[in-house]
Formats: sequence, C-alpha cells, structure tokens
Amino acid sequence: MQKFFPFIIVLFWCSAAWTQTKSTDSITTSKADKNIDFNILPYLNYNRTLDFMFGVIPMMMYKINKADTISPKSLSGLSGVYTTNKSYFIASFNKWYFKEDSWRAQLFLVTGNQNAQFYVDDIDMPDFYDYATKSSMINFSLQRKVIKALYAGLGYSYAHYDTKYLDNIEPSAVTQTNGLQFSMMYDTRDAVYYPTKGDKIKLRWLTYPTWFGNDANANKILSEYNKYFPMRNGTDVLAARFSGKFGLGNIAFEQQTTIGGEDIRGYSEGKYRGDGLMALQAEYRYNFNKKMGLTGFAGLATIYGSDTSDFNWGLYPGAGIGYRYRAFKHEKFNIGLDAAVGKGDWGLYFRIGEAF
Repeated sequence: MQKFFPFIIVLFWCSAAWTQTKSTDSITTSKADKNIDFNILPYLNYNRTLDFMFGVIPMMMYKINKADTISPKSLSGLSGVYTTNKSYFIASFNKWYFKEDSWRAQLFLVTGNQNAQFYVDDIDMPDFYDYATKSSMINFSLQRKVIKALYAGLGYSYAHYDTKYLDNIEPSAVTQTNGLQFSMMYDTRDAVYYPTKGDKIKLRWLTYPTWFGNDANANKILSEYNKYFPMRNGTDVLAARFSGKFGLGNIAFEQQTTIGGEDIRGYSEGKYRGDGLMALQAEYRYNFNKKMGLTGFAGLATIYGSDTSDFNWGLYPGAGIGYRYRAFKHEKFNIGLDAAVGKGDWGLYFRIGEAF
C-alpha cells in the first residue's frame, strides 16, 4: 500500500483542484477590473519527515503601475502551514516588477518551527536522529537592468536559528547570520511565470563576514542555468536545468544543503546533507487543455562536504510525474503536485509556480 500512497494523494489533490474551477473563475473575473487577480489556495501534502501538511495560501497578481505594459505582473502572497509532526510555518512571499521591467525586487519572510531529522553515521548506532529548529528569516534583493536581458543587484538576508537535538546527539545551538548578496541574471525568457522559450542564467554570491555580525566567515555561491524549448507548436515545453550550490568556509548546520526540493525531486528524508550540491534535470510539461497539464521529469545530483564521507560525490537519481492547474485566469501561472522517487527515498511536492 505504501508504494501507491504518493499517487493516491496526487489523485485526491487533483480532484479537489477540479472542483474549484468555477469558483476560481468567478473570483479572478471580478477582481480583473481592479487590476488584481486574487485567489485562495488550499495546501495539502505529505512528507516523510514532516508527515501530513495542510494549510492555506492566499495570493494575488497585480500591476504596480497600470500604464506599464512591459513589466510582468507582480506577485504577493501569504502561507500558513501546519504538519502532523507539530511543525508549523508562516511566510510572506513577494516578487515585484516595475519601471518597464528595469527593476526587479523580491522579499521573503518566514517564521516557524521545524521538527526534522538528519543522518549520523560516526557513532555506535548509525541512524536518523531528530532535531527541532525554531527559525525566523528575512531575505530581500533588488536588481537593475544593466543592458538588454542582463540584471545585476544587491541583497540582504537575516536568519536566526535555535536548534535542539534529540538524545543530545549534538549540543543545542543558537545561530544568527547576516548575509550580503551580490547577484547577476541573464534572462531571455518569454514569460517569468511560465516560460516556453529562452534562457535564465543566475549567479549569486552570499557572504557572511564576521564584521557583519557573524560568528565565523562563510560564503555560498549559488548558480543555475535554465533552458526552455517550445514543443508541439508551443503548446508544451521541454525544460532543462543545471543547479550548483557551493558552500565555502564555516558553513553552519542550518546553512547546509540537502538533496531534494527543486534541485532534485524524490528525496524527503533529509539523509544526504552537505556543504555543496550539483544537479542536472529535465522536465517535459504537457498541457492537455488551457487549465490543466501533466509533467514528467528526471534528474541526477551529487553532494560534497557531508559529515558522512561515503555520501560525498555519489550519484543520486530522481524521477517522477506531476499535475498542474492554472491558478489565475488572466496569467499563465500554475500550481500543482509532484510525486517522485529517488535512491531509497520518495517525496511529494506541492508547487506554487513551476519547479524551475
């Protein structure tokens, strides 16, 4: 029964989304004249670490300046999620496009308590051990168009973590970080929320110097290259992605990267954790009508800097399928659910927008 569980959840969620079609259209139509597309989305998911997750996500799309016909619509939303392992998350997410797309800004705030697990092998009984992290995070970035399709910008991130480990497998720790971000992005996509062609190349350097209120110097370099190919006369999309996350210096436990999420789906136990990650994946997005679609995807990842040396530079495949539903009437913006399997693991992923 367990191996079929992800697909049962997918079918249930799809049927729930289908029943909302009429009410969603009525909401977005009434708000369109006011320059706002508004929707309230239910959240239902399952994770091998967090167990069942449920919540609500109100969000809206809008033009900052109605006379600006070049900038994409901006996006703002809230999310509140509670899990049956007694974790919770409250977040606000915002993407702003203005001045004829000459400026782009993002603001993300989250607070919550995550009850999770990590793998330890350098003890008498190698196994997963539980930990709980109370965290608060703020991330803001601003980019300016330098020349056609090329953006550059600055950002700031703040995070406060209070982590306690079950069975005292590690000493409790309180970590606070203040990060500066320098970014560049080359963007030739035909749309920011659902591209069908073009490229997105992004490079970010996050630095955590001691003079900026950090206990130790650390740096992270985050890179991604997304490529989009139109298929079936532009009805479908073939998307490909390279992602690299490189931690340098004294990377805190909470700053480490874990195989899973948008980089490689099919891993939800949190077993493969390290200072850096590289991943390749491809996804086919099949649209069988204007409101709904299916995806199929596969990828391969590796990590380094793991406390478990056998995990370093191993190959970790992941593959799966997904369902997509158009959340707004006046903008191609999808929500959905992915089910994926990995190396001895599997995962479900509720999507707001595409995976990449």
